Amino acid sequence: MATESAPTRAAVLELRAEQLIVKESYEFLDEKRLLLAAELLRQLDHYERLIAELEEKRNNAYQLLVAAVQRHGLQGLGVYPASSLEGMRMETSRSNLMGVSLQETAWQDPESPSPESRMASNPSAAAERCRDIFREIVRLGAVLAGVSGNLHRLSAEYRLTERRARALENIILPDIEQALVRMNAYLDEQDMEDAIRARPLAKPYGEQL
Repeated sequence: MATESAPTRAAVLELRAEQLIVKESYEFLDEKRLLLAAELLRQLDHYERLIAELEEKRNNAYQLLVAAVQRHGLQGLGVYPASSLEGMRMETSRSNLMGVSLQETAWQDPESPSPESRMASNPSAAAERCRDIFREIVRLGAVLAGVSGNLHRLSAEYRLTERRARALENIILPDIEQALVRMNAYLDEQDMEDAIRARPLAKPYGEQL
């Protein structure tokens, strides 16, 4: 590192160039840190809204499940045909923010809905509503999975960026500044000593050779 170089004019120039590069790196990391923090807050707000919606659907599902059990009994509801997932798939779209991969996920229905694989022998509106609410929970869980992954990756990248920015701001830049002060002080002393040594060599005015 240039801070360990001998105190010469060339070393000072090299250290100042290094200081400029480090300052530019810090400014980049500081801007990156702000962008990551803003996206973290946006994703966190989305996550909290999804959690609130999921909790609401969970409460509705509990009530609908109770109603379906009262209508069919545990054994009857246990053999009630489940909703078909044939043709459904997880759709993922990706974007990039400062090197962090962000994903939006969703549970997509098939283009042509397939009929239920089995028909209920004793169908009821209570069981159908119960089946539909759990299907909605599955859909919501797919969206939540993408947001949760985004939060994890953004948080990890933010912590790494924060550590790097603080290291430049609190350690590297102060070290370079102190080294420049020491080098300049040493060079100023050397210049003064050279000037003092050179004085006796000068001939007094009017002295003959």
